[in-house]
Amino acid sequence: MAAEQPHRNRLAGETSPYLLQHADNPVDWYPWGEEALTRARAEDRPILLSIGYSACHWCHVMAHESFEDARTASVMNRLFVNIKVDREERPDLDRIHQLALQLLTQRNGGWPLTMFLDPEELTPFYGGTYFPNEPRYGMPAFTDVLERVASHFREHRDELRAHGQALREQMGALGREALTGSTPSAVALDSARHQLAHSFDARHGGFGGAPKFPHPPNLVRLLRHWAAARRRGEDDPQALHMATFTLARMASGGIHDQLGGGFCRYAVDAQWMIPHFEKMLYDNAQLLPLYADAWHITGDERHAQVASGVAEWMMREMQGTDGGYHSSLDADSEGEEGLYYVWTREEVLALLDQDEYAVFAPRYGLDHAPNFERAWHLHCQADIEDIAQTQGRSPQEVERLIEGARVRLLRVRERRPRPGLDDKILTSWNALAIRGMARAARTLGRGDLLDSALRAANFVETHLWHDGRLLVSWRDGRAKFDAYLDDYAFLLDAELELLQTSWRDSGLGFAIELADGLLARFEDAAGGFFFTAHDHERLFHRAKTYADDALPSGNAVAIRALLRLGHLLGETRYLDAAERAIRAAWPQVSELAYAHNAMLDALEEYLNPPQLVILRGDSSTLRDWLRICREAYHPGRLVFAIPSEAALPGILDQRKPPARGALAWICSGTECSPPLATSEELRAALA
Repeated sequence: MAAEQPHRNRLAGETSPYLLQHADNPVDWYPWGEEALTRARAEDRPILLSIGYSACHWCHVMAHESFEDARTASVMNRLFVNIKVDREERPDLDRIHQLALQLLTQRNGGWPLTMFLDPEELTPFYGGTYFPNEPRYGMPAFTDVLERVASHFREHRDELRAHGQALREQMGALGREALTGSTPSAVALDSARHQLAHSFDARHGGFGGAPKFPHPPNLVRLLRHWAAARRRGEDDPQALHMATFTLARMASGGIHDQLGGGFCRYAVDAQWMIPHFEKMLYDNAQLLPLYADAWHITGDERHAQVASGVAEWMMREMQGTDGGYHSSLDADSEGEEGLYYVWTREEVLALLDQDEYAVFAPRYGLDHAPNFERAWHLHCQADIEDIAQTQGRSPQEVERLIEGARVRLLRVRERRPRPGLDDKILTSWNALAIRGMARAARTLGRGDLLDSALRAANFVETHLWHDGRLLVSWRDGRAKFDAYLDDYAFLLDAELELLQTSWRDSGLGFAIELADGLLARFEDAAGGFFFTAHDHERLFHRAKTYADDALPSGNAVAIRALLRLGHLLGETRYLDAAERAIRAAWPQVSELAYAHNAMLDALEEYLNPPQLVILRGDSSTLRDWLRICREAYHPGRLVFAIPSEAALPGILDQRKPPARGALAWICSGTECSPPLATSEELRAALA
């Protein structure tokens, strides 16, 4: 007799690893779509919308406690139409419901996100994040919440309709820019610099207290501010210190995987010691070029080592055989958060010899009390120099012993049951990774990083670009969902970084297609860009945001990329759209500058157009001239080394290569230098 097959709900046909995690739940889950929405309207039932992602620890907790529980599932199935959403596939739904939760409850959101929607207008009327299965943490049991919400929906329909209308009006007002007579100016750049200094943690690095996030846009802004001050003949050592000190303390902390490289999403403490153990592609994609740039500025080899470690982790553990980068590693393994990463003292003693343990233990805190549930999560407790002095060894010997110990522990750790891998390929996150790899490749001089970036770019263009438009996500041979602003903006930005690292005629052509698609599908006539395309499904709110969150603002990246491409090609359509967006964003940016750091990067390049260096000629001369152009950290300088045989559009075609050697043109805004024929002329002009 055949074994009885387990129950499978409607999520079984999805490709998202997160949705498939819930396919065996007794909950009658639907994916977001017309089937679920039609049923809710036909039966006049409220919708329970649950949004999460596969690497989310508290999503797993709520799943185990409630969604896998038959009693809780029966209540959900009796009272609601239940919809599961992967927030990484549908950031449009996540974004508007997170905002709705904040307005409804005056509290920050998070994941899992649990929202209850009116089936007529799909407007949220109540919500929260994690709900326990029993009353605790000051919260009611989830089943009690379900009964009360359903009862309130039945008994107070007119009141809920009025509240829903008010919520839609309130959210709509947030998307309308206030009229202002002021014009964009550099005052916001200085304002953000001072606001960041006010929130800077001078003892541990970073901004604010626990929980502590890396906030890459903050660090990029500080490095750019420092560089701009130097170009004006001024100096701002504090801006540089805030950025590099934060990077150094993060690298020493437990948020950084001391054995395998890469960073976890955030630290639960102010010291960066104990992370929330999930590893996200988007965090590492942003931190990689930051550490490479920090090395470029300071010459501190520790920054280069961290950058290399992040890149190697991305290639080793996150890049698929076809070239695309996977999305995340779970916080949990074997049902426990962090279990994959922590060590007992006995495990380490059994693996290391006496000399290795003598330096490894003080370096990574094993000579102190356990720091994570009676075990040790590795973080840098003591400096190499201090260990060397205490033990009468040279720093080089200490580093050699520690490196040998690290390699041995990593080999053993890789044999443990691994955290779950979310192996879907997301366009926007891959774009961030391509950009980071390309920038780090040319900064660190590593061709393998460029090869990795090109493989990923080829994957995205091959599998996620269909009939002239982008898609969001790919897994198991299926690409899904029309792309959002971030997909177009981040990928356009990535292509421009790739073109600076390795010119490809096809890359420029693709960048032009992306820019044209971005304008056609997302631009608001009033200025700026909506998050969803003009032909996207109608939701109760259409977002247009300028502030950064875990990712840089899509509007900001779009503006900067359009400015750069517009200046490169002499294409005023791109420049005009960027200016309209800057002016539309200015009221919000000027009011709260430090929340809009990526937008400030775009503002800086609007006020001071980037310096374009166009090199054309034979490959050997181009290599030498590239080294001259890249000697100094100059985030506002774009260098394109274009082979003689390249076929170029627009004003680029006017930059004709010589018969031998190379020529260089230096442009700012609409003005370009006469062609420069020698490396001495180029060096003098750049200086």
